[in-house]
Amino acid sequence: MNKRSRWRFQNRVLLPALVAAGPAWLLVAVLLWQHDATPGMRWTLFALVSAFFLVGLAAVRQRVVQPLRSLANMLEALREGDYSMRGRNIDPEDSMGEVMVEVNSLGRTLQDQRFEALEAGALLQKVIADVDIAVFGFDSHLKLRLVNRTGEALLGGSADELRGRSATQLGLDGMLAEQSGRIVTHVFPGGAGRWEVRRRSFREGGRPNELLVISDLSRALREEERQAWQRLVRVIGHELNSSLAPIKSMAGTLRKLIRRDSPPPDWRDDANSGLTIIHDRAESLERFMGAYARLARLPPPTRRETDFGALVGRVASLQGDRIRVDPGPGVRLAIDPDQIEQVLINLARNGVEAGGERGTVRIGWRAEDDRLVVEVVDDGPGLARTDNLWVPFFTTKPGGTGIGLVLSREIVENHGGSITLENRAGARGCVASVSLPLTAPRAAATRNAAS
Repeated sequence: MNKRSRWRFQNRVLLPALVAAGPAWLLVAVLLWQHDATPGMRWTLFALVSAFFLVGLAAVRQRVVQPLRSLANMLEALREGDYSMRGRNIDPEDSMGEVMVEVNSLGRTLQDQRFEALEAGALLQKVIADVDIAVFGFDSHLKLRLVNRTGEALLGGSADELRGRSATQLGLDGMLAEQSGRIVTHVFPGGAGRWEVRRRSFREGGRPNELLVISDLSRALREEERQAWQRLVRVIGHELNSSLAPIKSMAGTLRKLIRRDSPPPDWRDDANSGLTIIHDRAESLERFMGAYARLARLPPPTRRETDFGALVGRVASLQGDRIRVDPGPGVRLAIDPDQIEQVLINLARNGVEAGGERGTVRIGWRAEDDRLVVEVVDDGPGLARTDNLWVPFFTTKPGGTGIGLVLSREIVENHGGSITLENRAGARGCVASVSLPLTAPRAAATRNAAS
């Protein structure tokens, strides 16, 4: 509100008071002139009445304008970011007092929000500064504006030295061109390795900015690789020791038997028994290495349209009357039928072996949104432990290779699906669930058939 409009408002405030008090002032003037008094007395009384009239108008004007000026000053302070100004001596029952109470409340609310924002900003700055991830913020011209301590160490410079330099000068232009979530190999002044790149766009002051987050994956990948090698060596070592120990023992026994000058009458039976043990353990090692080779050389799926119901029928026929099929919707999937059939064979065989001689296994499938869910349910004793369930070559079955479940998971994940194995809720046995994606043209038809 400019000065001219403010004076106009003040004049408009005086107009009702003038209209109300003006007739009384004129009446007093007329009565004074008609009063039997000297002219000096008349003018003196008229001047006194006029003074009271003008002072009253000025008081009315001041009573109206002063709260508005105070209110304008408070709003200006709020606009400038000063939330400490408050209205004083307020009567909450007064109309203007209600306005001042609300403005005071607004000031307190904005002040609290400002303190919360400052505290949150300070906490965020500390987190960004101490997090073990390099964080960079670039403006619309790709000039560096924000960097944390990890970023400083990665680029080999302080924040004051790095700010204002372009992404090209910092060697980060390639990272900004990468797709978010990519893992790249790069050499920085502060270190080399494999890095995960995350990019986000944000706006500040109406202008676009870029946030670049770089995570060092080398240490985590090395730790995962070390743990994987430890598990593999532990399993392979266990298998080798299980076979080599009896081979070594039998070989020593046979050597002593042959060296004897007069072998016992049944030395042929002893030799045959020892050689049989050596043969069996060598055959077990051969199976183990063959299983390892199969797991390491799993080919990618060769997809073709496959009738899923017919595929389940073939799997069930391999186990005779031990498998019961719960028919599901008619589905044709773009899968590798040989690989998926092998998965179902592995799961069905595990269920049959878990159920014993009288146990049965049920195979059923259903459509859920854009997925086909296949369940293989048995009534065996269930799973006692699940921590080693997906460890390669770990098995509790005599003569087992320990790669059936691992191979099945690899096949299913190569098809874009997932597999789980867990105990049944409220019943004996466990359920293996395989989720496979439906092809887009078939998804709607399958849902219709299921309904």
